Formats: sequence, C-alpha cells, structure tokens
Amino acid sequence: MTNTSGNESANILIVDDVPANLVILSEMIKELGYVPRPVTSVKQAQAAIEKKMPNLILLDVSMPDITGFEYCAMLKADVKTRDIPIIFISALDSLDDKVKGFKLGGVDYIAKPFEKAEVTVRLATHLKIYRMQQELESYNRRLHKMVNDQMLLVAEEQKNILHALANLVEAKEDPTGSHLRMVGTNCRLLAISLQFSPKFDKEITSSFVDEIELASQLHDIGFIAIKDTVQYKQEKLTPEEWDEIKTHPVIGAKHLEDIYQQSTKNDFMRMAIDIARYHHEKWDGSGYPEGLSGEDIPLPARIVKIIDCFDALNRDRCYRPAYSMEESLSIMKEGIGTEFDPEIMDIFMKIQKQLKSEHSE
Repeated sequence: MTNTSGNESANILIVDDVPANLVILSEMIKELGYVPRPVTSVKQAQAAIEKKMPNLILLDVSMPDITGFEYCAMLKADVKTRDIPIIFISALDSLDDKVKGFKLGGVDYIAKPFEKAEVTVRLATHLKIYRMQQELESYNRRLHKMVNDQMLLVAEEQKNILHALANLVEAKEDPTGSHLRMVGTNCRLLAISLQFSPKFDKEITSSFVDEIELASQLHDIGFIAIKDTVQYKQEKLTPEEWDEIKTHPVIGAKHLEDIYQQSTKNDFMRMAIDIARYHHEKWDGSGYPEGLSGEDIPLPARIVKIIDCFDALNRDRCYRPAYSMEESLSIMKEGIGTEFDPEIMDIFMKIQKQLKSEHSE
C-alpha cells in the first residue's frame, strides 16, 4: 500500500462522464494501492472535494456542460484546490490540446486508451512530487511559525531556535551534536586570530566573531531536504546522487532567506545565509553552487569551509573512519590555494593546536 501522508493511502479523484473509463482507471488505481474516487460530472467532483481533498485528480477533457479545461481553470483559481496536481485524460492528444492543458495548470496528459504501465508511472511520479511539495511547505510553515514566534522576544531567543534547527540536521549522523559545537567554537577561535592580521582586522569586528560562532552552525541546514538514503550512503554516490547533494547550499540559503525576509533582520542572519550558500565554494573557482573564486567568496564562508573540513576529517563518517590529526593536516595543506584561502590557512596552521577536535576530546 502506497502512502502519501502518515498511514493513509493517496486518494485519486477520477472525473469522466464515461462509466467504462471510470471502471478501468479505478481498477488500475486499486492495484497500485491507491484509493480511487470515480465521479461522472463536475458537480459530483465538487461535492467529493468538499467531503475530502484529493491527492491527485484525473480529469477528462471532453465532458458535457463544463469541459475538463474549464474545470481545471476553476480549480486553479481556488486557493483551496490550486495545488492539487491535475492529469488530463483524453482521446484528444494533439500538441495544441496538451499545450492548452499545461498552460491551464495541468501537470501531465494521459491519452486514451489507457496503458497500465503509463498510468502507473505517471501517477507514482506526480504523487511523489506532490507529497514532497506538501512536506516542504509543511516544513516551511512550521519553521516560519516557530522562528517568527521566537524572534518577537529577543535576539538571543532567535539564535537559540536556529541552533536547535541546525542540531536537527546533524542528529542522525552525530547524535551528540559535537560537530556543530566544534565548528562554532573553532570558527570563533580562527576569527579572533584573524583579527590580528592587517589583511582582516577591519572586516572582523567583535560582532563578527560573535555572529560567526552561531551562524557557522547553520551551514548544512539545507541537508534537511536531502534524502537520508543519499546523505548517509556508505557506497560511492552516483552522479545523480552527487547532484542532489550539491543542492543543499542553495536549499539551506533559501530557507534562511525566507526567515530573514519575514522576521527581524539582523547581521547574524545575513551571515548565516552567506555561509549556507557559499561554504562549498573553492578558492580556485572549482566549487559549487556558483563557482565563485578568491575574495568573491564571502569571508565567513571561507572561514567555515576550512573549519568544517578540519572537523569532518577528524571524525568518523558513514563511509570512512576518522583520519589522524597528522593525516588531516596533510590533506588540508594540499588544498592551500586551490580549495582554501591561503592567508586564512596560514593563520589556521599556526593555531591548529589550539582548535577543538575529536582527537582532543
């Protein structure tokens, strides 16, 4: 039985004035583990929607009184039903018909007579997309409510909530939360050390030091949208899985940007957004997501990249054991001038014995 939310199977509304088509599609849908809800008119469809919101609608184009195209336009104009995916079903499969359906908001088109394999793939695909959209929207609503409620209090409360969210991302791989704590502590120590350099002393103020300690701990918040089977895979990732992993900086920055726009704006959030988006950029421009290079990469992201890499090398991962301190430093030296800012790395190497790590715990 296929679920879309909790333990409840997806219910699919079928709107077609031909009873034989309803029987055929209903049987296919039952075999797939979904719940068919066949109706023969728009009036019945409206009543069915009022009773229970469908997860997907199969909508015939050629119907008396109100056509499928007209009904689709009505559904998309209603805030309560506009997000329900609609797949048109029709013997009319010309390019013009398909284009018209897509322009009205349909997500797909199934031509009659129905092929079970085609119906199976299309239903499964669009139900999965719909479920993921609903989960993301639900997550965003919960996130915004939780964060906005706390931001009305004091700035410290805001930081505490966001820290808790960052811990949620780390909880499965690192139940102790030590990775985030060490990243925050070490970013603070490195930032303080950079204050003594003429290169960085004007940009790294006392408030910068305070902000990066917590903002750095939100760097991987975008992983909340990455599948566990990909994020914690022990074998080598496929190119497609690697592409999915590489979306997390943009996803994380987008979530933080949404919070930033809808709440009290402050430098801490602005820094957290830059870190989330750019902490995988490389000094030589070969990183992602934007391929920035050199000082075009925001300074907080360049600091976090070094500290995050240092901590990751020094702890066990799902796909390899931890490196020794000597091995970790050797690997990082190889990245000077390619992955890492050379001037920040120069100071990092001078203070590395003072930094916290799994080896020093």
